[in-house]
Amino acid sequence: MAIHKLQLEDFDQIDYDLIAIHTTLEDYRLAFKINQQLQILLSKNEEEIPIEINKQKTSFSRFTFEDETAMMSWDLIQNKQDMELPVQTKSNSLFEDNWVTTQVNLISELKKVDYFLKIEHDEQINTKEIITKIKKIDSISTVYAIDVHEIKSKNNLIF
Repeated sequence: MAIHKLQLEDFDQIDYDLIAIHTTLEDYRLAFKINQQLQILLSKNEEEIPIEINKQKTSFSRFTFEDETAMMSWDLIQNKQDMELPVQTKSNSLFEDNWVTTQVNLISELKKVDYFLKIEHDEQINTKEIITKIKKIDSISTVYAIDVHEIKSKNNLIF
C-alpha cells in the first residue's frame, strides 16, 4: 500500500492581494475616500480583528465590502493601535497600578504602515490600477503592494 504525504504548503494558498497605505486620515475618512475613488462600498464591520498581547486584549478596526458579482472581498484593515500595558514597578507609591500606552501593530514587521487593503479574489485583478487610483486621494503619503509570502505574521490576516 502506498503512503501519501501531504505537505503543509499544499494548503497554504494565498488568494488575496495586500496593499499598504500610509496616511494620517482616520479609518472612516479613508474608507469614504476609497469608496469614492474605486467605486466600491466599504462599510464598518462590527467584527473587529482581536489580538492579545501580554494578556491584554485589543482590536483593530475593519471596513468590508463583499462584491458578489465579481466574487471579491475587500477589507480595509487598521495596522496601528494604541494599547495600555501594565508596568511592573518595585517601588511603593501612591499609584500602585502603573500603565504605559504603547503602539501595537497587526503586522509587526510592517510597523510604519497605517492601513492595509486586503483584496480576496478568484480571478486575477489589476493591482497596479487600484494603487494608481488610491494614490490620487489627498492626505495619502504612499501606497504600494506587499508580497504576502514575505510576511511572517500573515496569520493575523486570516479572519
